[in-house]
Amino acid sequence: MRIIYCLAAFMILFHTARGQSDDIASGQSITLKQCIDYAMEHQPALRQSLVDQEIAQKDIGIKLSEWMPQISLNANVQKNIKIQTSVINGEAIPLGTNYNSTLGASVNQVIFSNSVLLAGKTASDYRLQAEQNTTDTKINLVVNVSKAYYLVLTSQQQIGVYDQTIERLEKNLKDATSQYNAGVADKIDYKRAQISLNNAIAERKGALESYKVQKAMLKQLMGYPLDSDISLADDVASMENEVTTDTLQSLNYTSRIEYQLLQTQMQLAEANVSYYKQGYIPTLSAFFNYNFMYLNNEFSELYNRDFPNSAVGLTLSLPIFEGTRKIRNIQKSKLQLQRLEIQEEGLQQQINSEYVQALGTYKSNLEQLQASKENYEIAEDVYNTVKLQYREGIKAYLEVIVAESDLRTSQLNYLNALLNVLSSKLDVEKAAGEINIY
Repeated sequence: MRIIYCLAAFMILFHTARGQSDDIASGQSITLKQCIDYAMEHQPALRQSLVDQEIAQKDIGIKLSEWMPQISLNANVQKNIKIQTSVINGEAIPLGTNYNSTLGASVNQVIFSNSVLLAGKTASDYRLQAEQNTTDTKINLVVNVSKAYYLVLTSQQQIGVYDQTIERLEKNLKDATSQYNAGVADKIDYKRAQISLNNAIAERKGALESYKVQKAMLKQLMGYPLDSDISLADDVASMENEVTTDTLQSLNYTSRIEYQLLQTQMQLAEANVSYYKQGYIPTLSAFFNYNFMYLNNEFSELYNRDFPNSAVGLTLSLPIFEGTRKIRNIQKSKLQLQRLEIQEEGLQQQINSEYVQALGTYKSNLEQLQASKENYEIAEDVYNTVKLQYREGIKAYLEVIVAESDLRTSQLNYLNALLNVLSSKLDVEKAAGEINIY
């Protein structure tokens, strides 16, 4: 009994933990992976793609169902208003009765059909095409959510920079005011300090508004309710850990989902050409029917006696001449295949161009990131030195303002450079077909 209780408790905890992982509470701090996982479950475009995949599966089933026996029941009853008459040996004899009725069943089974064969040959390719379309949607979703996440995270860190700046400027204003009151400095210094503080506060407000807009965009990409709030769990250190990627890998076209999808489309086009070439192959089917006929001059006695009949046989349909439709369909299907082959050449060039461009941008952004980090460290050292010299009366307050402005600018530039590297890294991985869709 104790074992049963333990198992029950485990199952409850398992389902609770699973439910918490599927949903994100309002205000919860989330990682990039959690954002992507949530988007995989709730993003409308992806959900539509999954529905399209199910629709494709149903279409395949509809086409393949033609191989199954087609069974139908039929019934009719009729009143002969004017019975046909025939003259036999000079005597007029009516042929028929006032009332007749038929009840029957028929079974048809396709034995050979070019169109049904096509459905069987292309079923796996149609299924694969639907899956590849979904994969393409997932790849774009991962890239877009990741870029939006990094953008929001950068804005969040930039607001932190402004908070640090405001804290420094408030202290500088306090120091400048104290020196002015002590007669050590004139009023220009603390007025400049007030101006710098006011500008920083205004810039922070602008950054905060941009942050709200960017977070709304992230929630929209995730399929997350816009009226619920989220916060990001990552920081600059986690962003810095994600900047590297393999820049020495050779480009393989088949890794790109667009190329895989085009190959599937070409296979379907080849099957289409084969289908039209085999358009003169006959269609063969078997049939069986069984009917009950009822004949009587009185309706009340119509169904008192039946006259059954049954038949079984084969039906062969051989197209002889249908104008020039078949020839033109063959020509059209060949042109469609040729168009896809030309598209393949263009796609290879496009993939190569995208990869070279993305790789070049990534390398350039990586160098800019290293320079920005060095500038940030230098600006921080300069600011601390100038601030100390100002307190000792060696430097003018204007130099403190310049040093503080350089420090803030270098911090913001570093964050922007970090964002650019992460964004271009995603472009490289997408161009190489290396995006992980979990």
